[in-house]
Amino acid sequence: MTEPALTPAAPTASLWEDFIDIFSSPSAVFRRRENSGYGVQLLVLTVIFAILILGTKSLVSPVIDAEMARQGAHAMKAHPEITAAQLQQQQAMGEKFGAYFVIIVIPISAMLTGLVLWVVGKIFESKQTATQAIMVATYAFFPKILASLAGALIAYLSNPERLNGMSRLSVGLGALFDPDKTSPVLMAFVARLDVFTIWETVLLAIGLQITGKVSKSNSYLVAAIVWFIGALPGLLGALRG
Repeated sequence: MTEPALTPAAPTASLWEDFIDIFSSPSAVFRRRENSGYGVQLLVLTVIFAILILGTKSLVSPVIDAEMARQGAHAMKAHPEITAAQLQQQQAMGEKFGAYFVIIVIPISAMLTGLVLWVVGKIFESKQTATQAIMVATYAFFPKILASLAGALIAYLSNPERLNGMSRLSVGLGALFDPDKTSPVLMAFVARLDVFTIWETVLLAIGLQITGKVSKSNSYLVAAIVWFIGALPGLLGALRG
């Protein structure tokens, strides 16, 4: 009697190896963590970002100041009832608590991205669960760590006069546009055309292929839709302004 063939066990590795392999062997990471959840990974992601954001705050603060000044000018133009004193108070609050706000936003953004991936994937008959989708999105956010480091390095090496918007710290098309002279709508769009956002989008597609059993072509279509949905808040904000 022939014995049934044994299914090979999934390769195992520590979480710390995942945080390295996600940059070089993402498929392996998604296969071995397919049913592992996302809590620890999300915590590690948040802690790393907290360290980076607080550690590089002095480097990027001129960019943030320029961004807030431009947004304030747009706000006063659109709403003349806003006084200079009110605007200064809002900017002071932003300078004081802005970094902590970004730290809080990181895990929320990862979870929302995962939920959007899950919902859009269902249109293409994805088998992915919501938990698996958030796990995929959490790992897909790890290239943003490199984006943060790259932005800090650009800020350190750049002429201060050039640092007049967050797009100047990106590694992509947005860095070529002067935010003071470019349509806010166009800036919101090109800001998504950077190396690390595209990298994140590719990782979402790879994760969906493995956890959702979706074809390669459909997975990239889903990831592209998620990319576009991610651009909507910036585009709508620019249109309102």
